[in-house]
Amino acid sequence: MPGRRPQAKQGKRMSWPLIYYVLASEQFPAQQLVQYGVEAERAGFAGVWTSDHFQPWQANEGHSAPAWVTLAALTQRTSRIAFGTGVTCPIFRYRPAVVAQVWASLSLLAPGRAFLGVGTGEKLNEGAAGGGWGTYEERVSRLVEALTIIRALWTGKHVRIKGSFWDVDAKLYDPPASRIPIYVAAGGPKSARLAGIHGDGMITGASSLKTDPRIKAAWEGAAIGARVGSPTKPIIVEHWAVIGDEEEAREAAKKWRFLPKAWQPGFFDNVSPEEIQSRSDREIGLDEVLKDWTVSPEASDHIDAIQNLADLGATHVVVHVPTPHQSRAIDFFGREVLPLLKAA
Repeated sequence: MPGRRPQAKQGKRMSWPLIYYVLASEQFPAQQLVQYGVEAERAGFAGVWTSDHFQPWQANEGHSAPAWVTLAALTQRTSRIAFGTGVTCPIFRYRPAVVAQVWASLSLLAPGRAFLGVGTGEKLNEGAAGGGWGTYEERVSRLVEALTIIRALWTGKHVRIKGSFWDVDAKLYDPPASRIPIYVAAGGPKSARLAGIHGDGMITGASSLKTDPRIKAAWEGAAIGARVGSPTKPIIVEHWAVIGDEEEAREAAKKWRFLPKAWQPGFFDNVSPEEIQSRSDREIGLDEVLKDWTVSPEASDHIDAIQNLADLGATHVVVHVPTPHQSRAIDFFGREVLPLLKAA
């Protein structure tokens, strides 16, 4: 029932994660994303992230708004909400020094509010845009070097780093206003270990956290072993939600059909959104997509889903609503869900 107050499970202390909202650059143009970010702040969300893509995953998603432009605009239209990317790949089409410079400026425009989500990327973006591509091992090596460069430049000191991939001899004349956390994306144990060693937090999907306990174990073990984190460091989880019935969800799922196989060959390493869409239509049923989504018009079901993620260790839940009615979804969470979580 919509007005039910969340209850702690027996024997457990209630600990609610921060709730963020996804601004899906694949599905909406930049001007709409900025407006949805403004509405998300007004509704009471703690933060937003936007996907950082050169192309949409599937051609029928229809858009590819530049994430950095969206975030810069949000600094001027909002005053409280945290913001960042989910996620930026700083190793091929972007140089790490340029990423460092951009995020430093975002921090100056909105002190204390910016975060940087990073990952090893998809050929869909990196290769298609002419930035190149590489094996997982190369991408990991590039990411580690990129994070070293970014953090060094953020100090505002002169940086001389001659690495395996970049030769940096420079300084940022406008360093960040405050510390910017870096969250590393992980879909499996190897990437989770990378996040634990080099990240200030880990980004993962709800289905990954639910079905593969090795991810959290690898993250915690690496963070403690590297002495750069602990199990209490942020675990940021993307959670798919539809405020409506199955018919509405199935229609939305047609634009996100690739999801169950996103990280399999033929998908993330494919430069063509048209081919990804065609292959998804042939190989993936809508029921397979929907099994990981919370589909309900009832606030209590969405609260329960968030509590389940909190029980698994999520400290931040990033709500991704794939339907076209974004303002309606944001308003629903603002009226029916967020007030009850805050009260609890």
